Amino acid sequence: MKAAPKVKISERPGRWLGRGWRGVAHREARAIDWLATQGIPTRVGRVFFWVVKLFLLGLLLYAAFWFALLLLFGVAGAWILKNSDLNDEEKLEWREGHSGFGLYDKNEWRRDMGDPDDPS
Repeated sequence: MKAAPKVKISERPGRWLGRGWRGVAHREARAIDWLATQGIPTRVGRVFFWVVKLFLLGLLLYAAFWFALLLLFGVAGAWILKNSDLNDEEKLEWREGHSGFGLYDKNEWRRDMGDPDDPS
């Protein structure tokens, strides 16, 4: 057997996050101990850090909500623009119609300016 098994690429982010979490937990425990040496009860220190964590979680959820809402409006706007008929100019074509040769839309309406009875 090998002494140190090879770490897979997919395990690396989990190990990195685990080391980070352990580091944060260690610093939190040191901060609670420091607060205890300053005369603040340990339970108050633990509650204080739970309040800080909940506040940061709420802040993260708040930012994620507005980001998701912005993304939703962006997708809805893109969908509306894709399915709208704003490009009427592209649907016009030059052809001979019931009012003579001119620029007609898909409903057989002549769109170009000009008098069909004008001989010139």
